[in-house]
Amino acid sequence: MRLLVINPNTSAATAQRLAQHIPLALDADTQLTCITANFGAAYIACEASYAVAGHALLDAWATHLLATPPTEHPDRVLIGCFGDPGLHALRESAACPVTGLAEASFIEASALGSFAIVTGGERWGPMLHRIAQSLGFRASLNHIETVRETGAELLANPEQAVKILTQACQRAAKYDVKSIILGGAGLAGYAALVQPSINMPIIDSVLAGARIAMGKALPRVERTTPHFDVQWQHMPDAMMRLSR
Repeated sequence: MRLLVINPNTSAATAQRLAQHIPLALDADTQLTCITANFGAAYIACEASYAVAGHALLDAWATHLLATPPTEHPDRVLIGCFGDPGLHALRESAACPVTGLAEASFIEASALGSFAIVTGGERWGPMLHRIAQSLGFRASLNHIETVRETGAELLANPEQAVKILTQACQRAAKYDVKSIILGGAGLAGYAALVQPSINMPIIDSVLAGARIAMGKALPRVERTTPHFDVQWQHMPDAMMRLSR
């Protein structure tokens, strides 16, 4: 099986974090490829950067497909951002199952009951409420606890990040939930460090993403060849070439 992970941030550090932690949740024979967006924000932290990331995601996917023999196209695709920009568009265009860190985490957390989210960046609060609603998990989401620091800032200071995230999870645990999602590509690995201080499961969104991406919980794919269903104008070359 071939898993393609697309980092819709432009941050090389985030891409490295994904490539380091995702294999921990994969079978040994899974072939992992990680690619990064060619344009956009270093770390998605607002509505504008989120909107651009969806475009960058589609461009990165199309560029990868055109540079890869059809026999080596991915069997599964994982969007490496807790927010899943471009999820529905890529799912519509791809010929394989697609998920993102948010959807995958919601699937795992909702299986345990109501859940909370802890993530970096205060603007993510209303964004994640909307995303949970669009994916059908709003009823299971009891609370979102955001911290002032963005995921990029937390990634840059690991010792401080553990302290901040532990305190945030302790606050979130008071909201009648059965689990807490620690959401963010840059926060991969922190769930294991926070878990000893919290008396309920802490779900690492990156590991959940890998597990769900390679599992059977995703919608059935009807398309046999990847392509866009529109004729583009003035778009990146790879997207133009995949249009019909």
